[in-house]
Amino acid sequence: MAETIISVKNLNKDFLVKRKESGFGGAIRTLLNPKFEKVSAINDISFEVSKGEIIAFIGPNGAGKSTTIKVLTGILYPTSGKVSVLGMTPWEKRQTLAFKIGSVFGQRPQLWYHLPPQDTFDLFSKIYEVDPKDYHERLDFLISAFEIQDFLTIPVRKLSLGQRMRSEIVASLIHNPEVLFLDEPTIGLDIIAKQTIREVLRKINREHKTTIFLTSHDVADIEALCERTVIINHGQIIFDDQTENLRKQYLSTKVIKADFETPISDFNPKFGKILNKSKFSITIEIDAKKDSVNELLDIFLSKYKVADLVITDTPLEEIISSIYLEAKHD
Repeated sequence: MAETIISVKNLNKDFLVKRKESGFGGAIRTLLNPKFEKVSAINDISFEVSKGEIIAFIGPNGAGKSTTIKVLTGILYPTSGKVSVLGMTPWEKRQTLAFKIGSVFGQRPQLWYHLPPQDTFDLFSKIYEVDPKDYHERLDFLISAFEIQDFLTIPVRKLSLGQRMRSEIVASLIHNPEVLFLDEPTIGLDIIAKQTIREVLRKINREHKTTIFLTSHDVADIEALCERTVIINHGQIIFDDQTENLRKQYLSTKVIKADFETPISDFNPKFGKILNKSKFSITIEIDAKKDSVNELLDIFLSKYKVADLVITDTPLEEIISSIYLEAKHD
């Protein structure tokens, strides 16, 4: 049985938010008689993460993703509930836990803005008390893997977003953490930079069994990295299962495009919606929950000579969006 690295039970986090009235008079009234409203960012969530897992923790803006990560890393105290990361309560053992975890917040840089990345790496090796020999071996691997050797001595302020993010992740991995928290690590990056980061994260997970806790709005990150997906909305978990089961559970449509060697002008299917039709081809969308792909293919093959056939599922991005909308209206 896999070792549990992260355990969250009945976690709640509330914030008091000051409500401001509009206009000058409203500003004065708010100053003299402020009114606060309780906002629940996390609402009684529970889950566990095993050693070596790469888990996607996703949801729309304001769903509670970043708040959860901040509780797990000890930055925030919860209102109630129990949390254990590597056997420690994060907010009670924050300093000890910091030596065993790494974190990257896409909107909050940890590199020193006016210094080159190399200086921050050297500083972090001292802060985390990394053995010099281990540090140089580790850094050489990370520099090569993330391809940052060409700008190690260039001040961070002069680096591109992609260069900075790769350097940020390297900084979080200097001390070889057991758990890596990534909050939007590929935001704003180009395709090449994203692909590089994904490949290295897979390699680190495979070779070092590093547990990776990822939040991202990029569905490609989820599909490329995560076997398990947890979806949170309005502070509550609405899905927690294998990523592939997202398609199985919520898949609504399939699109079948067929090209033929003979004319099909007289063909009209008994089910499905024709999206496009010409003399030698047809594209049909079917409801995957009630209509059979095999039945449609049998019709094609029995009546016509098929030259080419393409079947596509609903894109994962659309499935996730539909889950968000469904939860919003509940």
